[in-house]
Amino acid sequence: MNEEQLPLITNDTIVFGLLMLALGFVFYTESIKKGFWKHFYKYVPALLMCYLIPSLYSSFNLVSDDHSKLYFMASRYLLPAALVLMTLSIDLKAISNLGGKALIMFFTGTVGIIIGGPLAILIISYFSPETVGGVGPDAVWRGLSTLAGSWIGGGANQAAMLEIFEYNPDKYGGMVLVDIVVGNLWTAVLLIGIGKSKSIDAWLKADTSAIEELKEKVSSFTAKVTRNPSLTDLMIMLGMAFAAVGLAHWGATGISDWLIATFDAVADESSALSSFGSQFFWMVTIVTIIGITLSFTKAKNYEGAGASKIGSIFIYILVATIGMKMDLSKIFENPGLLLIGLVWMSFHVALLILVAKLIKAPYFFLAVGSQANVGGAASAPVVASIFHPSLASVGVLLAVFGYVVGTYGALLCTFLMETASKV
Repeated sequence: MNEEQLPLITNDTIVFGLLMLALGFVFYTESIKKGFWKHFYKYVPALLMCYLIPSLYSSFNLVSDDHSKLYFMASRYLLPAALVLMTLSIDLKAISNLGGKALIMFFTGTVGIIIGGPLAILIISYFSPETVGGVGPDAVWRGLSTLAGSWIGGGANQAAMLEIFEYNPDKYGGMVLVDIVVGNLWTAVLLIGIGKSKSIDAWLKADTSAIEELKEKVSSFTAKVTRNPSLTDLMIMLGMAFAAVGLAHWGATGISDWLIATFDAVADESSALSSFGSQFFWMVTIVTIIGITLSFTKAKNYEGAGASKIGSIFIYILVATIGMKMDLSKIFENPGLLLIGLVWMSFHVALLILVAKLIKAPYFFLAVGSQANVGGAASAPVVASIFHPSLASVGVLLAVFGYVVGTYGALLCTFLMETASKV
């Protein structure tokens, strides 16, 4: 990148200060329950603003995700710590009582991505065949395979698709842009829906009793053990969380290295099993197991000292760094590809709504099932925790499914897209 394209601020210390200023501003104004701000937050979710303000920083070239390591810091250090703190109070029995609708909605989201890609190509090809054309490494369907990998699984699955189908790396940036823009736009819509979830559930005729029971059990437990946290409490909670992060990174590195060294299919980035070599996948899995294990011990009582609140702080910092990835000024740089992404996502959304209506699934399952696909482990627990901190673990568990099925689903989707592009 040349000098003219550098953002105004490249020092991550200053960038972090700006992100925290944005979060502080949002939470302060959201706490004002009168006048303009009361009406503003009635229609615009606070979480959406936590995404939007950092995206405006990027749009005006004040900061740039390309020149910052804050997302890496938040996703590798703060996210796993948050997952430990937010699963301390998990009630596995209550989660199992949520039934199979959560899994049905997750796999519905997966199917929506698989069929949405080829259908989007067919539709766009009717009036703009050049948009979905190309030959050899420049074939658009090859590039779209990376979107399929990202929207079903995550970054590891996306990288696997790039290796398998050998899309022109010089054009890959356009696909990444569509991934970020369309994915974040849909996340924004989901967040707006959270504020209207009761009305949506009424329209879906959904039975939310199991979700409310889970929230009530956790809230009751929290109320029973609530205390003003001492410095010792805070240090113990942070000690547990970041010790778990360190252990998870150590374990993830070891497992990943062993699998790559032992199994050729995992080492081969063009293999459907390559996602099991992802350290991020194993990191999320390990911290989730640690958090669940701690929930069976006295460590669970630290929920009363604010464990999930500290976890939520970490989650919101992650949200701000994700928002920094979205440069609104680039939305219309490649309208053709963007249109494919929007049409593609619309099939994912339509199928989710249809199935949710048919099985009377709560909006919570629709939102988290979608994000476990499209957003992965970085955003599924974020969306779930907005409903209630006790539900974050549901988002994590579904996101892990996404990593497992991501490459296989993306392969099927890509073969269908290749077929559609030749019709």
